[in-house]
Amino acid sequence: MGGNGVLVCAPLECETLEGMLSSMDKAKAHGADLVELRVDAMSFARVSEVEELIRRRTLPAIVSFRLNSTRASRRQNDKTTCLQVLRLALELDVEFVEMEHEVVSHFDIDELMDKRSSSKLIVSRYLNGEKPCKEKLGNLIALMQSSGGDVIKLLVDVDYITDLAPIFQLLTTCQVPLIATTAGDRGLISQLLGPKFGGFLAYGSLEGVIPGLPTLTSLRQVYKIEHMNADTKVFGLISNPVGHSKGPLLHNPTFRYVGFNGIYVPMLVDDIKEFFRVYTSQDFAGFSVGIPHKEAAVACCDEVHPLAKSIGAVNTIVRRPTDGKLIGYNTDCEASITAIEDALRERHAANGQARAIDTSPIAGKAFVLVGAGGAGRALAFGAKSRGARVFVFNRNFETDFTVGSSCKCEKREQKP
Repeated sequence: MGGNGVLVCAPLECETLEGMLSSMDKAKAHGADLVELRVDAMSFARVSEVEELIRRRTLPAIVSFRLNSTRASRRQNDKTTCLQVLRLALELDVEFVEMEHEVVSHFDIDELMDKRSSSKLIVSRYLNGEKPCKEKLGNLIALMQSSGGDVIKLLVDVDYITDLAPIFQLLTTCQVPLIATTAGDRGLISQLLGPKFGGFLAYGSLEGVIPGLPTLTSLRQVYKIEHMNADTKVFGLISNPVGHSKGPLLHNPTFRYVGFNGIYVPMLVDDIKEFFRVYTSQDFAGFSVGIPHKEAAVACCDEVHPLAKSIGAVNTIVRRPTDGKLIGYNTDCEASITAIEDALRERHAANGQARAIDTSPIAGKAFVLVGAGGAGRALAFGAKSRGARVFVFNRNFETDFTVGSSCKCEKREQKP
């Protein structure tokens, strides 16, 4: 557990007892505070195997049994088995016992609560395809809490990253400990930012194969979510796809090195205009913009730097603290061209070639670009400003022609 009190939990879905125990040891080694033992994933003939698992656990645990899981639905008398497992977990005083909201009614909760020593009850609900507003979510949580839950858990389907906004608002205002987890890659930031907004725990996977879940290693070593709090500023890369980005590996250690309370996360965004319409809080302080949004980002900004306006593409957006307005910049142009110039100057120096310091080494050179997206526009503009002869190759001649015309490049249409 970190300084903010947020627990890091590894969900374990193994068929065998030994598999569960081995995975639990791995989770502990990777920094998990507790594990969720999803007993419905196990193949067991007797409940005594579950008892052995609980007694041999090496980390605090959540014991759960989901009736709607694939394996549970194939098991005969699955509801009876579920009740046996959860009752056993309470009798053995497991740290947390998770019951689906639909299952709670099958228990005499008062009797069970009288028998438990220190177990906490998590009441969970899977919102299958539902997209309730914040008010309806609040009413649902109140109903779930009235059934005896110490902690409430919601599993939400996420089609777009904007579906997470009501969840973040709810985490901030909820009066009962709340776990919010999501299904799908677009829900990844629910776990990364949950600690900032007051989430009870964050899930992390062992192998990184669960869509929407970061790995335990990244939670602990890259994002260091134990240091997050309500004042943490959020930065991120808006892109699609976004999983390839090394940005979090660069920016998060830099934030910590300079003592800045911020986090940089990948944001899988489909509609950038809708993203900025929904996420208007000052908490979301700055953004890198990647493919395919760099050109569309220009229209999302309240103000655009003259260079970015000339290029027609934005790759950096800052939310101005004084008034919340979005200011767009383009750093692709100068950064890329300067890097190319520096490399050429080093080569010339190594070869003993003298060059004028005030003249760009790409001046008069043929500068060939493959692709005419936002980054391509920036490179074309920068190279032309240095005196290069710019040629653009692109699959779409209309886009190629537009970029070439705006930068006064040399244009050729190559027929297939």
